Amino acid sequence: MAVSCNHSAILFSPSTAGSSSVSSFSSLIGFPRFQTLRFKSRSFYSKSRVSPVSALPSRSLEALIFDCDGVILESENLHRQAYNDAFSHFDVRCPPSSSESLDWSLEFYDKFQNLVGGGKPKMRWYFKENGWPTSTIFESPPENDDDRAKLIDTLQDWKTERYKEIIKSGSVEPRPGVIRLMDEAKAAGKKLAVCSAATKSSVILCLENLIDIERFQGLDCFLAGDDVKEKKPDPSIYITAAEKLGVSVKDCLVIEDSVIGLQAATKAGMSCVITYTSSTSDQDFNDAIAVYPDLSNVKLKDLETLLQTIVTAA
Repeated sequence: MAVSCNHSAILFSPSTAGSSSVSSFSSLIGFPRFQTLRFKSRSFYSKSRVSPVSALPSRSLEALIFDCDGVILESENLHRQAYNDAFSHFDVRCPPSSSESLDWSLEFYDKFQNLVGGGKPKMRWYFKENGWPTSTIFESPPENDDDRAKLIDTLQDWKTERYKEIIKSGSVEPRPGVIRLMDEAKAAGKKLAVCSAATKSSVILCLENLIDIERFQGLDCFLAGDDVKEKKPDPSIYITAAEKLGVSVKDCLVIEDSVIGLQAATKAGMSCVITYTSSTSDQDFNDAIAVYPDLSNVKLKDLETLLQTIVTAA
């Protein structure tokens, strides 16, 4: 039978992922239609119920694996702030006729960051769609590939340094419940890992400043995007983590914030719980075994119970 927990998790029966739906947010800047991830309205989760179930063989929680961006810290708004600071610093005006520097709104960025991955691809796509900008780097909009690449490289390098400054400032806190749950897992003798698609230097910076150096060095496994050939939703990073931890994939539990991370975990054969953010709350998390707004009320014993009683539709 389904697990009953003393918190507001939402349980789902695992299902086979369907085909991607088409999403559009042309009302923001006239974007064309995209082939994107499956999305559901936030109200879907509050109305979901577990179907009649039959228990599968028990699983034992031996390793707890955290994603970094979106799980340990809610990073997307920090990235947005760093981009906007870069646009202001270089007086980037897009389109060139604008009277003020470019500023990506929270509403826009929440959607944009789920559609175009990577900093340089984001800027290149945006400038291609809205007109290459004027700036203190180039007074006139760059017209050839070399100048356009120089513009984007300069903006990205400055944005990266600004992001590091924000992380090091001491003003950024881990998401609720993360540190407590990590400490509970360690105290209970569970293996603890962090697997992030971001670059190793970026993840190390975040972990050293948010969970502190001692906890970071106490991880049983740490993998970043540099450590595998394919990034999420490819399962390589989670399969590699299980091998390094010396545990079966069925005894690992992954904590993710997005459907891309969820797909990576389930393809690796691991169970996954979701702690969504403002930018991922409308994604389709049907294949997660539980969905939480954050980890503030989630205890290790709750996760152990979930993993021991995985259910499937009868």
